[in-house]
Amino acid sequence: MTELKQTPLNAAHRALNARMVDFGGWDMPVNYGSQIDEHQAVRTDAGMFDVSHMCAVDFAGAQARAFFEYAIANNVGKLQTPGRALYSCMLNEDGGVIDDLIVYFFSDDFFRVVVNAGTAEKDIAWFNALNAERGFGLSITPRRDLAIVAVQGPNARAKLWQVLPSVREATEPLKPFNAARVDAAPYGELTVARTGYTGEDGFEIIVPAAHVVALWQALHAAGVRPCGLGARDTLRLEAGMNLYGQDMDEKVSPLDAGLAWTVDLAAPRAFVGRAALERDGSRQAFVGLILQKENGKAGGVLRAHQKVMTPHGEGEITSGTFSPTMQESIAFARVPKDVRPGDVVQVQIRDKALPASVVKLPFVRGGKVLAA
Repeated sequence: MTELKQTPLNAAHRALNARMVDFGGWDMPVNYGSQIDEHQAVRTDAGMFDVSHMCAVDFAGAQARAFFEYAIANNVGKLQTPGRALYSCMLNEDGGVIDDLIVYFFSDDFFRVVVNAGTAEKDIAWFNALNAERGFGLSITPRRDLAIVAVQGPNARAKLWQVLPSVREATEPLKPFNAARVDAAPYGELTVARTGYTGEDGFEIIVPAAHVVALWQALHAAGVRPCGLGARDTLRLEAGMNLYGQDMDEKVSPLDAGLAWTVDLAAPRAFVGRAALERDGSRQAFVGLILQKENGKAGGVLRAHQKVMTPHGEGEITSGTFSPTMQESIAFARVPKDVRPGDVVQVQIRDKALPASVVKLPFVRGGKVLAA
């Protein structure tokens, strides 16, 4: 059996009696006792997640901007201010999603990306091949010497500043999807980004791995609740945020995964997969579902791979869960293009076809229920 990889916070999780699971080959905490309490901490106060299994990769060289203009579907031409970040997908020639990632611009010759844990090796090999084949001449460096902690929730920023008052001046003015690189003794140089995967405000902090345990413990002492993968999944699903490998993969176009907003077909630039997107367009709709109740009770829980039956043909749930915030069973589904918010469809749950309402995503953002 292959030994699971560990983040630098592994012992800290175990000291908190976390329930650990195999997550894409990494030994990760699913919860520290109550997944529901962790979810609610992020919606109402502040929670933190170890996301050090994800990989930061640095790109240095004179043609760094040109590389990303060709490598990703969104347009790095939007990145003009140092620290600005961009969410995008990298595609194969058929328009399928190799991975979704965040690109941080710091200068024309230095960019940093954060890629998913399960795809990191594949992604880095793809970056290196593209760099070599097209002669961009970049230095591409995976930064496994760095760890990442996400601090999320309405009180997340205030509690981080309580722990790190020296970063407040640089990070308080940050708008969403912007980052600052700051020296924060005794934790070293941090990249503090106003990004996240929960639908709440907060920061994702890239920190030297040697100092992440001390930062984690200081945040915990300041009242930031440790949260595991279970809460991370229900939070991101409520917030309408895709999970790679479930909601999209190399066989799914971003146009069929609710990610058309991450694709720039307006700018006259070549990028990998563009021809396929322009040829095929969008083939399916990506929608939210809420399972309807009968006599105040739902007849089941929406889960991935359940069949969705509509008047226009069949679809499939890609992610589903019970929403702690809404107290409803919710899901993402890929369905025929003619299905619209306001429609009612049938979902096959075990031996029953149960009605579900089609809604526009997201379900919850900023603590507020948006879908009903």
